[in-house]
Amino acid sequence: MTGQDRTGQEGSGQEASGQERRERISAEIAARTGITEAMIEHLVHAFYAKVRSDPMLAPVFAARIADWEPHLAQMCAFWSSVALMTGRYHGTPMAKHLPLPVDADHFDRWIELFEQTAREICPPEAEAHFVERARRIAASLELGIAGTHGVMLGKGERFRRNQAGAV
Repeated sequence: MTGQDRTGQEGSGQEASGQERRERISAEIAARTGITEAMIEHLVHAFYAKVRSDPMLAPVFAARIADWEPHLAQMCAFWSSVALMTGRYHGTPMAKHLPLPVDADHFDRWIELFEQTAREICPPEAEAHFVERARRIAASLELGIAGTHGVMLGKGERFRRNQAGAV
C-alpha cells in the first residue's frame, strides 16, 4: 500500500531525499517568479557594479575586496541559495559583516541600489521576491552589527554611528 509523502503526493512511503526536496522547491520558486541562475548572475553583477561606484558603499567594499571575481561568484551562490533555496552558498554572512564600519545609512543605500537594480533587471514577481529577501537580510545584518556594539534595537529603531565612527 502506498501513502502520501510530506507534500501530499502519493508515493512508496519513502520520503524524498533532501536534495530532491530542494530541487522541487527551487523549481517551484523558479516557475512562480521566473528567477533563473542567469538572472541571479545578471542581478549580482549589475548591483555590485553600482556598489563599486557608489560614494558611500564603494570605500567599505574596496577596503576588503581586492579580487572581485571570487566575491561575485560567492554572491551569485548566496543569492541562488536565498532566492531559489538551492543550498549553493556555504558561508557565514553575519560574521563577515559584523566588523564593518556601517550603520543604517549604509543599509538604506544598499537597499536603494539593490531595489533599483532588481527593478531594472527582473520581472515584477522576481523583483518582489528578491527585494523582500534583501530587506530582511539588511535588517538582520543591521541588528547584528548594532548588537556587537552593545546596542539593542527596538522595533522600528535604527543603528546610527556618531561622526567619529563609533557608536
